[in-house]
Amino acid sequence: MRLMTIASGSSGNAGYLGSESTHLLIDAGISRRRIVQGLEVAGLKPGELSGVLLTHEHADHVTGLKILLKKDAIPLYATAGTLAAIKKKGMLDEFPAEQIHVIRGGEAFSLGDLKVLPLSIDHDAAEPVGYRITNGSKSAAFLTDLGHATEDLEQALQGLDALLLESNHDVRMLEAGPYPYPLKRRILGDCGHLSNESAGRLLASLCHGGLQQVLLGHLSKENNLPELAYETVRCELSLLKGRGEAAELPLSVAARDCCSDMYEF
Repeated sequence: MRLMTIASGSSGNAGYLGSESTHLLIDAGISRRRIVQGLEVAGLKPGELSGVLLTHEHADHVTGLKILLKKDAIPLYATAGTLAAIKKKGMLDEFPAEQIHVIRGGEAFSLGDLKVLPLSIDHDAAEPVGYRITNGSKSAAFLTDLGHATEDLEQALQGLDALLLESNHDVRMLEAGPYPYPLKRRILGDCGHLSNESAGRLLASLCHGGLQQVLLGHLSKENNLPELAYETVRCELSLLKGRGEAAELPLSVAARDCCSDMYEF
C-alpha cells in the first residue's frame, strides 16, 4: 500500500491511499488543479481513481469536489448526512445517482482489492467519519477533524501500519490567539479538533512495533507550528510509552500546501 497527503491543514485537505490496482482520494478540499498535480506525484491521473471518499462537508474538505467530479466521472463515497449537507450547497446537482454512493459508519465495503471501513467520529458536522483501509494484512487510517477519541474508535484503530492523525492546535496558542471566544470553545470541545497533546495521547494508545509511519496533519495555520506539533507529540509518547519506543516510531508532519513524501508499507 501507499499513502501520501496532497495538502493537509485548516485551509485545505486532500490525501491519497492506494494499492497497485486501486487508488483512492480522501477529501477534495483544494482546487482540482492542485489535486491533479498531487496525483501526478503518485504517477496517477484523476480518471484512474477508484473513488473519492469524503470525511465530512466542511469547505476545507470539499472545495474542489464539484469541478473534480464534473471533469472526471469518479465514484463518490460519503455518509448520508455528508451528502445531504453538500447537496444543500448545490454541489451534487449535475451528477447521476449511480456516481454517488452512501456509506455508513462501522459498515465496511470493498473497492477493488481494498477494504474500506468508515469510522464514526465526533465533530461538528452532519455525519463525519474517518477511514481505516486494508489491503491483505496491511492497513492505514485517515483521521482528521475529531474532537476526541472514544474507546470504540481507539479499538477500531489497533494494529495499523500507517496513520494520518490530526494534530490541529497548541492549546496555549489557541487560548492566547485572535479567534473569538465561541470559536475557541468549539475547537477545544469534544466535537472540535485534537490538540497536539491529545494527538500524542491517542497515538500512544495505538503505538506498536508494526506501526511503520505516522503523519501528523490538519495543523492550524494560526494556532500551531509544525515543530511544536512534532515535539509535543514526541513528548507525550515519551511520557506514556518510554523514550526508547517513542524515539523509534517514524513520525512526520504533513505539509500544508504541498505533497508529503510517498510512504509505502
